[in-house]
Amino acid sequence: MDTVTVVLLCCGAVGTLILAVGLFVSDVLPADVDADGVFSVPVIATFVGAFGFAGALGHTLAGRDGPTGIAAAAGAGMAGAVPAAWLAARLTAALMRMPTDATVTASALLGAIGVVVTPIPVGGPGEIRVDVGGQPLKLHARADGALPLGAPVFVVETLSESSVVVVDARLSR
Repeated sequence: MDTVTVVLLCCGAVGTLILAVGLFVSDVLPADVDADGVFSVPVIATFVGAFGFAGALGHTLAGRDGPTGIAAAAGAGMAGAVPAAWLAARLTAALMRMPTDATVTASALLGAIGVVVTPIPVGGPGEIRVDVGGQPLKLHARADGALPLGAPVFVVETLSESSVVVVDARLSR
């Protein structure tokens, strides 16, 4: 391998290393990079890495040293780097704008139907499992009467985010 190819492969490796560090270590280290769009770390790292690898491929396929080989490397590098960077920009933008489900609040628990998972004694606490928005939740529960394990229940009052008052769903029909 000649010097130009080695330099371009090192450029590709540096871009890949920066991308890996930016993706995996950014959650651990308290670094705050406010750039986004085409000047974000993933986009620049993808551009540098793709330019290096595509340029090395172009230089090797051209089979020439000197200005012709370097021009082939630069052309191939740009031909590979620009679409890769554009794709990285689109992907990171899509991930940043991805909608998420709302946080479950106490008001979302009202009217939920669940099942007793720890028997509820008279006047004492037990536990129920409800599905709210497709998310299973285990909550502390109280009831006016005793409810056995497996009894269907209906949430009529929320005491907190994790504690509710229930009635037997078999009796409320």
